[in-house]
Amino acid sequence: MSRLLPHPAQSLILLLAWMLLVDNFALGQWLLGSVLALLIPLACNRLLIEHPTGWKPRKLLSFLLMVMGDILVANFQVARLTLGRVRELRPAFVEVPIELDNELAISVLVSVVSLTPGSLAADLSMDRRTLLVHGLDVPDAQAMIDEIKQRYEAPLKEIFPCSAT
Repeated sequence: MSRLLPHPAQSLILLLAWMLLVDNFALGQWLLGSVLALLIPLACNRLLIEHPTGWKPRKLLSFLLMVMGDILVANFQVARLTLGRVRELRPAFVEVPIELDNELAISVLVSVVSLTPGSLAADLSMDRRTLLVHGLDVPDAQAMIDEIKQRYEAPLKEIFPCSAT
């Protein structure tokens, strides 16, 4: 069953989305939606990251709340920086060493860094051990590295199973 329906929740969401988009509950639309809901996850299966086992959803929720707070605060900081003396900004690229080995955890880390205003994940090394981050104002590169590692990477190590420490 898992070969035919590799991601059942996504298939159900696709079917429901299809039915809401066409706004027609005829039998033909149910059949077409079902075919799409089966074929799209099968076609995209190789692109999707498998759901981790042993992850901690409660810690993930508190992590996401913290990230949302960081995004809110960073928006005000970036507004203050860009409305102030732009010539005094110290943009820089910083290489952040990564200890995560879980693909989903790395993806979340890259997304969080990119979502936080004032920083952008510019590149991930081929060995997935270094993240190149662009910062809008970086007075101290080591402080930026330490903040990313303590604030984001450390909680992700707790949330998702990682063998590297």
